[in-house]
Amino acid sequence: MRIATYNVNGVNGRLPVLLRWLNLAEPDIVCLQELKAPQDKFPEKPIRDLGYDVVWHGQSRWNGVALLSRIGEIHETRRGLPGDPEDVQSRYLEAAIGGVLVAGLYLPNGNPRPGPKFDFKLRWFERLHQHMAGLVALDAPVIVAGDYNVMPTDLDVYVPDRWRDDALFAPEVKQAYFRILDQGWTDALRHMHPDETIYTFWKYLRFAFERNAGLRIDHLLLNPVAARRLIAAEVDRRPRGWEKTSDHAPVWVELSD
Repeated sequence: MRIATYNVNGVNGRLPVLLRWLNLAEPDIVCLQELKAPQDKFPEKPIRDLGYDVVWHGQSRWNGVALLSRIGEIHETRRGLPGDPEDVQSRYLEAAIGGVLVAGLYLPNGNPRPGPKFDFKLRWFERLHQHMAGLVALDAPVIVAGDYNVMPTDLDVYVPDRWRDDALFAPEVKQAYFRILDQGWTDALRHMHPDETIYTFWKYLRFAFERNAGLRIDHLLLNPVAARRLIAAEVDRRPRGWEKTSDHAPVWVELSD
């Protein structure tokens, strides 16, 4: 089973890229982020035409997450992160798919720091911490995947000193990420590539992708049941080199049967 996460940076504007990648890579389950489309404007038909079941949580112009499956029906279990009834942003979607509980998330960016957006990011991280504490010990494989908007270590960012003041690299944010790992989650990509410089995002400016001046901000976290089945984790850099593409690349894990 191959499960991927992909921040598409606008699902309608990047639809040809997304469909091309789905045809090429044939992932079994996909978590999409940053749809930037209201609920009624999601391109359901072309995705279903490729053989995928799909559920989505849209929002006009911003945010938005979706789950795709070509291995069976999606049984949605949660829409939105619990803990703040006033939070109406479309950033979390969770479902049971093919015997795996899959959650797709788009964590707040948090810039500028300091400020209300950064405070919201830390509160969102705390709510995520509390929710994932109830998922980690489930007697079933669980994967929480998406754009976490955090570079956990210096190895995850090109020229770390340039990012010290950024909300994605703030000490409080990195600490929040490792607090979640301490519950028993496995960072799949780093687990399989412990010492490699490996990125998932490259800015559009100054030939960042060509120079491999990137960030690792897209993560797939596995609970112990899923981690025991982990056999591969990679970044699919191919779509990042295509025209009119997202500034992120898909990241995927493979689980044994």
